[in-house]
Amino acid sequence: MPEYEGTVIRPPSEADSLILQFTIGCSHNECVFCPAYKQKQFRIRSIVEMERDILNCVPGFNNTRRIFLADGDALVAPQQDLLALFALLRRHFSRLQRIGMYANARSILGKSVNELSSLREQGLGIIYLGIESGDETLLDWMRKGVTAEETIEASRRVKKAGIKLSVTVLLGIGGSTGSIQHARATGKLLTQIGPDYVGALTTMVVRGTPLYLLRESGDFALPDSFAILDELAEMIEHTEMRGLFFANHASNYLPVRVRMPQQRDEAVKMIREFVRKGDAFFLKPERLRRL
Repeated sequence: MPEYEGTVIRPPSEADSLILQFTIGCSHNECVFCPAYKQKQFRIRSIVEMERDILNCVPGFNNTRRIFLADGDALVAPQQDLLALFALLRRHFSRLQRIGMYANARSILGKSVNELSSLREQGLGIIYLGIESGDETLLDWMRKGVTAEETIEASRRVKKAGIKLSVTVLLGIGGSTGSIQHARATGKLLTQIGPDYVGALTTMVVRGTPLYLLRESGDFALPDSFAILDELAEMIEHTEMRGLFFANHASNYLPVRVRMPQQRDEAVKMIREFVRKGDAFFLKPERLRRL
């Protein structure tokens, strides 16, 4: 089995993948809402460490078709290290079809389209990018570390390199006063990016994060469950893309899966009708919601 340091997080779509921890923590690690890597000191593991993990995995996972490289931003590693690691993976997992990883816009912008294309040729099939919001003021407030324009350029490079792009957005992060503005700006950004997949998560305020302190001081208030669903409908309505829009994460109140653009109008109508009725019976109970 591979060695893991601390809690390891992976996208829902990588549930059946072999998880290998190439980076420890997150290279940015300043977002106000994120509790995932606060207890980790960021570092990139050596190829020697990774080869040891790989050899430990081969006996039990020799039929592996998909591998996900954790932690928060594996793409930040030097190009030569990524190519060396990919070569090891291909050598030891003969049935490997796809490598996936998280990235942030800054680490993507640190790679040229040609470098990204080289990674795709060696197995990188999908990049998961947290964009959270398209509202510039909100991005600055949440300490995201990038602008909407940088996110657009980073996304363009991924798509031009022929790599699938899956992005996440955060419902509720605009607070009770900025909910609709956040939804519309995020829909606009998604339209400009044109990702293959969108995953909408619902903001959860976790003890130990700056967002928790902001809520305790009265400087941040989450919208209630129906306001968050109204925000979701507004976001979908303002998004023009071809792909899948999911809101079926464990944090979400109501599971939604929309094939865009075919099912967009129907989904918006359904969500708004649900909000209009205000029946909380079908909402996921708070005790079952989690990150």
